[in-house]
Amino acid sequence: MNLAHWIERAGRSDPDRSAVALGSHSVLTYGLLADRVARLAGALRNSLGLARGDRVAIAMKNVPQYPEVMFAAFHAGLAAVPINAKLHAQEFRYVLDNCRAKICFVTPDTAGPIEDARGEHLQEVFEAGSAEYEALLQADPIDIAYVAPSDLAWLFYTSGTTGQPKGAMLTHRNLTAAALNYFADFDRVRPGDSILHSAPMSHGSGLWMFPHIAARACNVIPESGGFDPAEIFRLIETWPGLSMFAAPTMVRRLTVHPGDADTGNLKLLSFGGAPMYVEDCIAALDRFGPKLAQLYGQGESPMTITHLSREDIADRNHPKWLHRLSTAGIPDSCLHVRVVDESGVPVATGEKGEIVCRGDSVMPGYWEDPQATAKALKDGWLWTGDVGQFDEDGYLSLTDRSKDMIISGGSNIYPREIEEVLLRADGVSEVSVIGRPDPDWGEIVVAYVVGTTGYNVSQEALNTHCLDHIARFKRPKLYRFVEALPKNNYGKVLKTELRRREEAFKR
Repeated sequence: MNLAHWIERAGRSDPDRSAVALGSHSVLTYGLLADRVARLAGALRNSLGLARGDRVAIAMKNVPQYPEVMFAAFHAGLAAVPINAKLHAQEFRYVLDNCRAKICFVTPDTAGPIEDARGEHLQEVFEAGSAEYEALLQADPIDIAYVAPSDLAWLFYTSGTTGQPKGAMLTHRNLTAAALNYFADFDRVRPGDSILHSAPMSHGSGLWMFPHIAARACNVIPESGGFDPAEIFRLIETWPGLSMFAAPTMVRRLTVHPGDADTGNLKLLSFGGAPMYVEDCIAALDRFGPKLAQLYGQGESPMTITHLSREDIADRNHPKWLHRLSTAGIPDSCLHVRVVDESGVPVATGEKGEIVCRGDSVMPGYWEDPQATAKALKDGWLWTGDVGQFDEDGYLSLTDRSKDMIISGGSNIYPREIEEVLLRADGVSEVSVIGRPDPDWGEIVVAYVVGTTGYNVSQEALNTHCLDHIARFKRPKLYRFVEALPKNNYGKVLKTELRRREEAFKR
């Protein structure tokens, strides 16, 4: 089933219901959204000449046009490529060239970097809301393209241990399964409910858009386009039956925000992307009541692996309540989850191993990368690279990240990517990047740097170098200049030793 059928159905059955809002004001009904999606799809296929399966890049911050661009791509039988709007021009360039997107939609903040990122494949760039964009909506509408469940819908670029971005191919089946899983494990959305998109729609918040559109709820975009606690509390007071996805650091900022706003309209505050400190979870529960739910997932299995339900989080009387707050919950309804040894054999309860999963939400592979696909998918199981253990009740604890990924402010940051950039800087001989726990950001990036003999490298110079090559949010917050990096007998850098050193700095 083409995901665009949800828009078409809502446009026919409930045309006057609010579909998209900007701040406190509705800007698109489902009837109007369905018409604009069909017309934009017509422009993509007929006016711009895209063929079935072509990729449409979306390098936009959260704006009301986001849902119509994405669903227009689906409607036309194309694949959407939502890209983190905070990336550097060189990072945009890699994604655009790798997926060979011919069309890219932007917002004013990304227009310049995307122009700088133009390669041989990108033909047209349209700024949301511009005269050129609105002209596309004058095209004749087209019928929804037939797609197979296995056809590509969303190309989700993530990074691996090499720092090279990989495109996780999410199909119409994958996204449908994830949406239905939301109804089973998180919430039964009703027409007239709403979801607030304060986290990037290119990631988790955009994935939560699907169940809400299927249920004819309203997608609310903050006027700021991002995360502002004062604005969020105002919008909670405005919109009924409101849900929201946030990184744990965002939940913490909402929890400590001063004031006594009425949160009666808040229906569900789901969080993921990093573990939540137990004390922060309890503080949020005290402020918002039994409205919290946690998820553990990856781009390769979008928003779906395990969940800790709001019932579990709120059950203070359960004898294992505090323990369960420290876990990632139980497997999702759409997935089979195991903890296995290196051979793929399930380990005993309480023993650590790699977390693997399979089900309809798991990607079929990485875009044009058979080697990475073969490493991640074995006999239908997705090997997550995360280490964990099940307890006797089936609750999964995450104990380590074998990929050394850093999660800062809800964004995934991969050390190897930063290391490769820093190694190109003048005066840098060796470097190793780790994450340091931080109460506000979850983790911050710390770089241990060995300088070239006779060269005086400075933090200011390394900051400038990083900002010339990678997104600002990936830049190290701290630099440690050292004589040598700790290594084992095989010459491998001992990041565990660096983490111990970093812990000593905190004391």
